[in-house]
Amino acid sequence: MKHLLPFRVYESQTTSGLTKKQEVFLNGNTKGTWSVNPTTGLVDIHGDFSSNLQGLKNFLGIKFGKVSGNFVCNLNNLQSLEGAPREVGGNFSCANNQLQSLEGSPQKVDGNFNCLFNKFQSLEGSPQEITGEFKCDQFTLSERKWNIGGFMEVLQKGSKKAKELISTLPYIQPDWWNSELQRDPGKTIHLLAPWWKDIPKNMKSKIKIPSGYKNEFDLFYGFDNLGLF
Repeated sequence: MKHLLPFRVYESQTTSGLTKKQEVFLNGNTKGTWSVNPTTGLVDIHGDFSSNLQGLKNFLGIKFGKVSGNFVCNLNNLQSLEGAPREVGGNFSCANNQLQSLEGSPQKVDGNFNCLFNKFQSLEGSPQEITGEFKCDQFTLSERKWNIGGFMEVLQKGSKKAKELISTLPYIQPDWWNSELQRDPGKTIHLLAPWWKDIPKNMKSKIKIPSGYKNEFDLFYGFDNLGLF
């Protein structure tokens, strides 16, 4: 099959719609194949992508979509994750950069999320879902702890800096939950109920369960208390 690779690379370089510089960047850093999704216009990686130690300030205008493997961009000069993949099937690592927030980061990561050695002032833009471990300079959340239960643990037991940083997450803000409850009450109640017992009273008092869904919430919360979640 190796004799097919040069043709595939050549074909992608002449039909992708990307600049020559972008194509060279993708070809040099992709372990596997890449393609431009005709529906989204984003670059999908079928394999791993690694661009360590390249002095990058950005991703050269490339906007990534789905990466089936790992996506690594450590030891650069990134000040933003704009263009980073939306979904990563493996691990995501952006350690040793100049990031002040996670704006532009993947929203779903099936592996670990490593953002050590940055300059975070906020975790805004952080993923909605991380299956593996989350690491930043201020705290670590172990596997499957990227949820409101894990966030509450940091608020209760973390250092002052860890508490300040975790407090910038939208997922522990009553306004965010109230907005989600209005947008999709059924789904949000299902997400919220298992963690209700871990939420501080002052936060609970500000979360407004829609009146028409109060019975449903009580039902889910009751299941949680019985150990059915």
